[in-house]
Amino acid sequence: MYQASSVYFICGFAAIGGGLFGFDISSMSGVLGTMAYKRYFGNPVSYRQGGITCAMPFGSLVGALSSSFIADRFSRRTSIQVASIFWVVGSFIQCASVNIGMLVFGRVIAGLCVGIASSICPVYQAEIAPKEIRGRVVSLQQWAITWGILIQYFIQYGASNIDGGPNNPHQSTAAFRIPWGIQVIPAVILFFGMFFLPRSPRWLASKDRWEEAINTLAILHGGGDVDHPKVLAEYQEIEETLRFEREEAIGSYRQLVEPRMLKRVILGMSIQMWSQLCGMNVMMYYVVYIMEGANIASPLLTASIQYILNVLLTLPAIVYLDRIGRRPAMLIGSLLMMTFLFIVGGLQATYGRANVPPFKNAGNSDITWIIYDNKPVSKAIVAMTYLFVCSFATTWGPTSWTYPSEIYPTKIRAKAVSLSTASNWFWNCVLAFAVPPLLTNINWKMYMIFATFNGVAFIHMFLTAPETKGKSLEEMDDVFDSGLPAWKPVPKGSRLDQIQKDIEAGELKVSRPFGGNLRGEDKELVLGVSEHVEKPRAIGTAI
Repeated sequence: MYQASSVYFICGFAAIGGGLFGFDISSMSGVLGTMAYKRYFGNPVSYRQGGITCAMPFGSLVGALSSSFIADRFSRRTSIQVASIFWVVGSFIQCASVNIGMLVFGRVIAGLCVGIASSICPVYQAEIAPKEIRGRVVSLQQWAITWGILIQYFIQYGASNIDGGPNNPHQSTAAFRIPWGIQVIPAVILFFGMFFLPRSPRWLASKDRWEEAINTLAILHGGGDVDHPKVLAEYQEIEETLRFEREEAIGSYRQLVEPRMLKRVILGMSIQMWSQLCGMNVMMYYVVYIMEGANIASPLLTASIQYILNVLLTLPAIVYLDRIGRRPAMLIGSLLMMTFLFIVGGLQATYGRANVPPFKNAGNSDITWIIYDNKPVSKAIVAMTYLFVCSFATTWGPTSWTYPSEIYPTKIRAKAVSLSTASNWFWNCVLAFAVPPLLTNINWKMYMIFATFNGVAFIHMFLTAPETKGKSLEEMDDVFDSGLPAWKPVPKGSRLDQIQKDIEAGELKVSRPFGGNLRGEDKELVLGVSEHVEKPRAIGTAI
């Protein structure tokens, strides 16, 4: 069977799993402003709408927590395919919904997919990619999310014009059934396409399938040559790290709470928490309400610009994340988002008013605070909202997926990332449920709360998140066990590069596996010289 060999193609295709999350976000935000949705489901607002919206992140929380079992036992590739099946089933249930209960159930099933895919897709990408472009290809996860949001939003925008448009009180239910049905297509493509992608070489190695592992590394990083120095160097790193992990019995959930690892687990969970508490998904889920509150004509169209910016401004992060680094992206992003949210909150507080008659009408009855007859302020709020989205797209968006996927050892990576992603979905669920009543009850103060969260995130990341760019996955122990405070850079260079140079110079010989064991004549593969230079090391120490 044909197997893809391009790292960019493999990681980009796997990122469709992230795109499914984006599809869900805009399939909900796009229907909120249509009369078909309001009429058919009884105009759900406040806690009722919050319950519908948070059904998906609740399912995602369950999916994320269960993802490591599937990924560790059956492989990263298979777990992504399992997620695709959940998505197809959940989407069909949503499309056929006849009441809120059925809609909620469909969103929970679809959420299982998003939880599994959002946990395992970044792990799969990180384990496939070379260290030089790992940040770039894992960032494709976030880019796929933004594309999913944009594509589904315009499908929804087009469907909202069925039967005279979203304000027609007799609009057909096709306005929301069409988008919810169409979203099965990418999941079907993902399910069948994954058969043509390789399994993670690090997962294969963890199962002692060494011949498959080194052949996969050769296809991905050595042009098919198993004797390529880069392939042998990476094999050496993986083999030594796995041996150490087995000697230390690293692999169980108990290891996640060991003092040495606990700080990393907390950091990964915190990053995903702050990616929610920064306020971005609030903008994505409830942007129509926000635009209505700013008293903007055609909130659906105005919101679409936000989604386009989200796609375009993720590109700079994909290109530069491996150059600039993860740490500066998070720190700069927190400061910018905090600033823009404080401005939006201040404008709403100063120029807004309670939405009561005569300002209240059928078109804005689902909001309680509005900017009335002040176009400059309305435009300023929209502009700050756009700048907030741009700030997230270039910083926290891609980094929040990249950083947690790369900082854990192989044997517990899926388990730890599942906890990190579960943190994302826990707070996503809380916010999806809480934001509608927050918008109803405290209005502009909600922006101040999220701005404050960004300020706290800045301090937290400054004190606890070291830079990881340019380091292999097997070197993360060196980064976190160096004893240096997070704000001081770790020594430049990579141990993997040094091993590759030693192999090329003939100073190090590496044995490679065949059929799970070493063949007699290949027990010592010597490159350049006959003398074997031993270089034993313990994890956490440099060569």
